[in-house]
Amino acid sequence: MSDLVNRQRDLVARHPSSELARFSLAKALVDAGQHAEAREHLAFCVARKPDWMVAWMLLGACDRALGNPAAAREAYSRARDLAVAQHHEGPLAEIEAVLAEL
Repeated sequence: MSDLVNRQRDLVARHPSSELARFSLAKALVDAGQHAEAREHLAFCVARKPDWMVAWMLLGACDRALGNPAAAREAYSRARDLAVAQHHEGPLAEIEAVLAEL
């Protein structure tokens, strides 16, 4: 496991209710190819902050990598709605491209 993942794990251990700590760990886990574990932390993040567009995008990416296209579509659809509502044009284009592939 990478040093970054280990540092992020330590941060989550010290601050288990921190969405930001869990998101940072999830991102490090995704980069390390550990999508199942990353998904758990991202699910925590979106449950606590349902308007977190980037967390929904990363959750969709995990579901996609884990072979669950229906869940990936659902997460990316939620991210798309948030991108529109929050006026995030760049991520919106990325989200729509992924949804077209799914």
